[in-house]
Amino acid sequence: MATIVIPTEEEIKKWVKDAVKESMETAKPKEVLVTNVQEQLLSPKMISKELGVSEVTLRAWRKEGLPAHKQKRKVYFLHSEVLEYMTKKKAKKKYDWL
Repeated sequence: MATIVIPTEEEIKKWVKDAVKESMETAKPKEVLVTNVQEQLLSPKMISKELGVSEVTLRAWRKEGLPAHKQKRKVYFLHSEVLEYMTKKKAKKKYDWL
């Protein structure tokens, strides 16, 4: 006849804790980029003024892929995303003839 041993709650907690600890020690660390910089959302008026284009042009660019964020039915842009888009757009335009 087999004996059944029922572990206590403390034993189970210890086993889980040990398993997690072992898993964390053997896991390969992943590169994580952490930034504390929070970028402000900019209105179409602000971005169009900075770029020297009309808000109509911004709307056209949005249809072409310019990243935008909506909050309560209003559209906003992140400066870094706009610059990245413009850089890609300029590079693509430069090599369109290829």
